[in-house]
This record gives sequence, C-alpha cells and structure tokens, in this order.
Amino acid sequence: MNKPETAGRTAEPWQWEEQTWREAVNQARAGRRLRPKSWPGGARCAVALSFDSDHETNELRDGGKSISRMSWGQYGNRVGMPRILEILARHDVKASFYVPAVAALLHEDEQRRVVEEGHEIGIHGWIHELNSVLPYEAERDLMLRAADTLEKITRVRPIGLRTPSWDFSPNTLAIAKEMGLLYDSSLMADEDCYELLLHGEPTGIVELPVEWIRDDAVYFSMHRFQSLRPYTPPTDVFDIFRREFDYAYEDGGLFQLTMHPHVITARSRIWILEEIIRHAKSKDVWFATHAEVAAYVKTHCD
Repeated sequence: MNKPETAGRTAEPWQWEEQTWREAVNQARAGRRLRPKSWPGGARCAVALSFDSDHETNELRDGGKSISRMSWGQYGNRVGMPRILEILARHDVKASFYVPAVAALLHEDEQRRVVEEGHEIGIHGWIHELNSVLPYEAERDLMLRAADTLEKITRVRPIGLRTPSWDFSPNTLAIAKEMGLLYDSSLMADEDCYELLLHGEPTGIVELPVEWIRDDAVYFSMHRFQSLRPYTPPTDVFDIFRREFDYAYEDGGLFQLTMHPHVITARSRIWILEEIIRHAKSKDVWFATHAEVAAYVKTHCD
C-alpha cells in the first residue's frame, strides 16, 4: 500500500488518517479460530511437520551467483532430503514440503519421490521471490506458474501455499482465493488454525500459523558476507521445540514445525527431528500433513 500524500509530500505513519491504518490492518486478518473439539482417533494434539525445500533458490532469488551458496542448497537435495525421508518412513510419519518451482525443476526426481511416499507438496513461489515487492500481475503469474509446474512434475495439484520467507503481499490472499487453495501457512496471528479474512470478509481459506520460534533457520543459518551469523546449540533448539510441543499437547491444539533440508540435516542436528518425532509419538497425537489438518478443521469446526 502506498503512503498517502499530505500537503504535497508523503505522509508518515503518525500522520495517517484512521481509514488508512485500518485498511492496512484489514488487508489479511485472522477470523474465527478453527480448533476442533477432538482430533482424529481421539488424539489430544495434531502434529504437522513441514520442510521448505528451497535448495539453490535461496541464492538465485536475489540474483546471486555464488557457487558456494548454491552448493549448500544442493546439499539439501543430495544429503538432506534422503535423511529426512528415511526418518519419516521409519516412523511412518507424513509431512508437508514447500518447494519453489525452480527447485522442483532442478530436482524433479526428489519431488516425485516425496509424493510417492505419501507426503504433500505445496506452493512456495517460483524462485523464492519476495511477494511484497512484486506488482499484482507478476505475483499472480508466478503463483499460477508455480502451481502448474508442481502439478506437471508430480501429477498432483497443490492445494496449499507457503509464501517464500513468509512474505505476504496485499494481493497474496486474493490470488490464493482465486486459485481455490484450501489453506495457507505463512502468517502468525494464532497458534491454532483460523480462517483468513480478506478486507473483513471470510475467504474459506484455512491458516496453519507459523512462528519464527518454531523454525530451524533462525537458530542455525549464517551468511559469511553479512552480520547474520547466529548459532544456537542443537540441544537448546531441541529444548525449545520440545517445550512448544508440550504446551500444544497440554492445550489440546496444533503443533506446527518448519524446517529446511539444508539446515536441520547436518550430522550434529538431524537427531532433533527424530527426537521430536519420538517424543510426540510417546503421547496421544495425530501426525498429519498440513493439507490434512486444514481439511479436518474446516469440516469439524462450527
């Protein structure tokens, strides 16, 4: 949304009229909470694991040509994905994978394997672009082309969206509604699922909320040419994830986790995924894809 003009110059936020800031807030908003009275099989908690298979697009999306950073993305395909899929198969757990179309085209066999093993693939942009800097026509074109590309490769039409970097433009929700998507998983207005409102009107689209606390990248990612060099001991990250799960379990709600194949699968970290699964399996939970959770809450909530 462009800043309004005041006395011939662009107004600062503290100069905005009430209509201006209300319109900014109401572009995409949380509506009714979607927490069912019970989960399938009488489970106390739903567990939705997800992986953003960005691979080389983390470098490509900014026009970068770093061979080093693209090799880090390739690690996600060569090493990370086989480790993740082996663990999920061993524990008989299904998960959701969000894949930029360019990454899917670079690694078509990976996407086919993911679907063949019963997991979900969702839209994650074309080249991991930032939606908030795109004009409407470009964002719509990229989302539609991304969905078509994933369907062509996997023969399954994606029904869920996770915007790259969780970057949501004023047009994203309207485009998702036009595409007939079941759900989004990019926003953070709750811990339980909720229905998304577009300019105050219900869309029928379910939000499976994310949170940076439940994302591996914020604890481990680094960029050697920038000041971004965080590092949290894997034991501390596991403790955070486990405490997030424990509270969700006691609360009877949803535990949603976001991970990346090139981040979580290092030898010193991959145990986090397996231990979270073991810990959750020791409780009465329902493991499901994001699409399964969205479909369930949409049909089991008043």
